[in-house]
Amino acid sequence: MADEGSNAPAGAPIDPAHGQASGPNRNLIAVGLLVVAAAIVAVVLVATGGDEGNGGGGDGNGASADVGALPDGCQDVDAPAPKEVSLSAPESLEPVGGSAVVTTSCGSFKIALDTDRAPITVASFENLVNEGVYDGTTFHRIVPGFVIQGGDPAGDGTGGPGYSVDEAPPDDLVYSQGIVAMAKSDAEPPGRSGSQFFVVLSADAGLPTDFALVGEVSEGFDVVEAIAGLGDPASPDGTPTAPVLIEQITLEAS
Repeated sequence: MADEGSNAPAGAPIDPAHGQASGPNRNLIAVGLLVVAAAIVAVVLVATGGDEGNGGGGDGNGASADVGALPDGCQDVDAPAPKEVSLSAPESLEPVGGSAVVTTSCGSFKIALDTDRAPITVASFENLVNEGVYDGTTFHRIVPGFVIQGGDPAGDGTGGPGYSVDEAPPDDLVYSQGIVAMAKSDAEPPGRSGSQFFVVLSADAGLPTDFALVGEVSEGFDVVEAIAGLGDPASPDGTPTAPVLIEQITLEAS
């Protein structure tokens, strides 16, 4: 993906603004739920704008509404300035494997990277971690009961790393609680990814098998839930009630 801008989760995975952007346009349980879900999905997973989804929501700079007390464990932080990232795709996409530790202003959680089922996507994710793309970014889109989405250098759902990779998700993949996948826009083919990723909050997000797999949260899901607590059910695009900073993502060998 040359530009994540239009990719979902925020439009790109969840570009909640666009309905989850490309992502979660899901089939939720009942037909009625389907319609509602689709809207949410598009917003969340779809990337808005010109990049990986413009995430939709907010004032485009990561700022959010002031809504009272923070969840336990979360710190009061300022939204970081947008980052300019323009990387070329790595020449080799051989994954190392192990785990990724996501340190946030609400605590840390660990992602077990699925190198067996998603070697290309994991290798690209590891490259982005090593390049520091995620450090100092935010979870710019939070949809309670659905997903939290982050990894956008621009901070508003429109950004990406400057390149994209393609890898078809496993046919049997279910976007269940704790699954971590890459966001993309509706205009992009299944399995395309830039830097934006999302973590599923519900037992079954009801998404189509379009979003590239990264892995699954193996430790610290309580931190993910704390982050989810900063979602605003009244926000159609998933704008958080307060900034959630991704301080750093690091890799750990298995």
